[in-house]
Amino acid sequence: MKLRQRTLVASGLVLACALATACSEGDPVSTERGGPGAQVKTIGLMVQDLSNPFFQSMANGVKAGAEKIGATVNVQDGRQDLGAQNEQIDAFIQQQIDVLLINAVDSDGIGPAVDRAKEAGIKVVAVDVAAQGAEAQVTLDNTEAGRLACTYLADQIGGAGDILLINGTPISSVQDRVTGCKQALQGYPQIKIVAEQNGDNGRAEALTIATDMFTAHPGVKGVFGINDPTALGATLAAQQAGIGGLVIVGVDASPEAVAELQKPDSMFKATAAQDPNTQGAIALEMAQKLFAGEQPDQTKVLVPTEMITRESLAQYKGWQ
Repeated sequence: MKLRQRTLVASGLVLACALATACSEGDPVSTERGGPGAQVKTIGLMVQDLSNPFFQSMANGVKAGAEKIGATVNVQDGRQDLGAQNEQIDAFIQQQIDVLLINAVDSDGIGPAVDRAKEAGIKVVAVDVAAQGAEAQVTLDNTEAGRLACTYLADQIGGAGDILLINGTPISSVQDRVTGCKQALQGYPQIKIVAEQNGDNGRAEALTIATDMFTAHPGVKGVFGINDPTALGATLAAQQAGIGGLVIVGVDASPEAVAELQKPDSMFKATAAQDPNTQGAIALEMAQKLFAGEQPDQTKVLVPTEMITRESLAQYKGWQ
């Protein structure tokens, strides 16, 4: 019994066995994988929400990299549910994948599951957001993205007035964007955030939240949404409420944001760009090095950002 306890990963195994193939009660999980010269063959990719084109682009980047090295990719949709991501990691442990690329729905809450994966010999790299316990991570420079977006917003409203901030879920990327935004606004003492509420990073929830916020604060001049779906939800809320003249900004430079920027009369004015495809590709490169017993050149990579406005849109290449 003691030997069995040492060789099995601690929790979630019954459910993991139900999810994984070729798993029977009592199967041991091998922790002997990788090493000098080893090549990744199986990749697990976990994302927050596959219905978001951002994560589809990220998956494309991982799949393209996997094809180059002859590896297979299993993509899992976290559905913005920490419990679901815990179950998915336990299933990956039973499947004995080589590396796990994780886009966590909760940067801190996922920590115990990440530890289980590492104990099972899986190399773990966080992508787009931090994940507690991950051996490396690649993200957008989210603090700079928030700073650029809110600097643009502040300048566009003339450096004075009330604005709204629609926040998001408890992940590092969102938190860093809000930090960057508030840092930028320190340089504009006549601008005040009169309301801040948390959404779920999605358009529908943002529409509901922004509608209520506009009702409570009818005189605002602008909105910062922590990503494009949030900002676009706020744009729709303003349109439905008959509000005009706002400056609304987001982060992502998604295909939907590009389409909105192409409308000359839209209140959605700009977005800080990020490249999910490149993030996914870099994460796989880092994981391959870790699997081969090497240290990546950097264990934390920040991908630079830039503002995409209606004026600069023609030069923007978009997501792949």
